[in-house]
Amino acid sequence: MRNVVERVLNTLIYLLQSPRPVTAEDIRRTVPGYSQDSDDAFHRMFERDKGLLRQLGVPLKLVALDAWEVDHGYTVDPEEYAMEDPGLTAEERAALSLAATMVQVGGSHFGLDGLRKLGGAERGIAYEPFGADLGAEGDLLGTIFDAVVQRSQLEFVYRDNPRTVNPYGIAFRRGHWYLVGGGPDGERIYRVDRITDVSAGEAGSFRRPDGFDPDAVLRAHPWETGVDDVIEAIVTFDPDVAWWASRTLGVDYSDGPLEVPIPVSNRDAFIGWILSFGPSAEIVSPPDLRDELVGRVKAAVAGPGR
Repeated sequence: MRNVVERVLNTLIYLLQSPRPVTAEDIRRTVPGYSQDSDDAFHRMFERDKGLLRQLGVPLKLVALDAWEVDHGYTVDPEEYAMEDPGLTAEERAALSLAATMVQVGGSHFGLDGLRKLGGAERGIAYEPFGADLGAEGDLLGTIFDAVVQRSQLEFVYRDNPRTVNPYGIAFRRGHWYLVGGGPDGERIYRVDRITDVSAGEAGSFRRPDGFDPDAVLRAHPWETGVDDVIEAIVTFDPDVAWWASRTLGVDYSDGPLEVPIPVSNRDAFIGWILSFGPSAEIVSPPDLRDELVGRVKAAVAGPGR
């Protein structure tokens, strides 16, 4: 993700500072992140970046460089792009600069870097963050983010299984990034650091559902966003509920009972979910998690005060 953000930001800065429209080849030679690519790779990357800039509201225009309209160049009018001066006080500017130092993505301070490049960092603010690092998936997260923006179908390997997914959105929970995507079997969730061998298809290959909210979907799997140490639970589902469990968990299923490993970081929420299947779901391991489930069942049967 760092490469994507830096490249798009550097492209915008170059366009704003250039006194004349610049060609795609000018951008390729000048902006870091483009020059090492082949012609086809550059054009695909530049098309995606142009689309991202326009979706972010940047007034990017293609204008003729000569009277015969043979050559064309790109430009961003600073007057159109600029926002009105918000009239921030010195204290408000300091607070904004401080906020930018508090969040990292992959060990980098994107907010602070952006403020410095655009001349907005308040002097006297320390550069060492004291907030959270939002993960280190790097280029993988950038590829997924780009696919979400461009509505490009993704193909990848997840837990040793090939997947084809329409990426609807990404969200960050308890130290991990999650991809929420759709497919033939409905919406499913994928932890980004478990995704490998990613490739993206053509832009505009699917339509995101109206009003889609990845946070709402993530709340359907509360056992993966807890504060407990992550453990792997082995659960067996009877055939009458296995189809539903497979869709919820995003695993393949054909027939019969289903036995599946499930990462758990919120034991209480996980046990509550297993109980919703009644006697049709059984925790096989670990033993202490199974004992917690049995204990809750016994307490419920005994009732309060018994």
